[in-house]
Amino acid sequence: MVSEIFADGVGRVDFVSGVVRIELVSLEPTESGQGKMEVRQRIAMPVDGFLHSLNTMGDLVNKLVEAGVLKRNEQTATAGAPAPAKK
Repeated sequence: MVSEIFADGVGRVDFVSGVVRIELVSLEPTESGQGKMEVRQRIAMPVDGFLHSLNTMGDLVNKLVEAGVLKRNEQTATAGAPAPAKK
């Protein structure tokens, strides 16, 4: 069985000792009612794995745009999307 992790977003992304570390955060309620983002998990991967994941996510963004789920803003459309990093 594959375990599943839910995160509201990404907190920090750091590069330390040749490894990319990504913090996954979730919104936790506070007494004031504002909520606070707390780190739930960290993903650590080599640079090659990180670059591959960026390319994979970029492909998904393009598919979501084509499907009409997302819309590119004017600045991105005129400037063009940044080129994916090369290995």
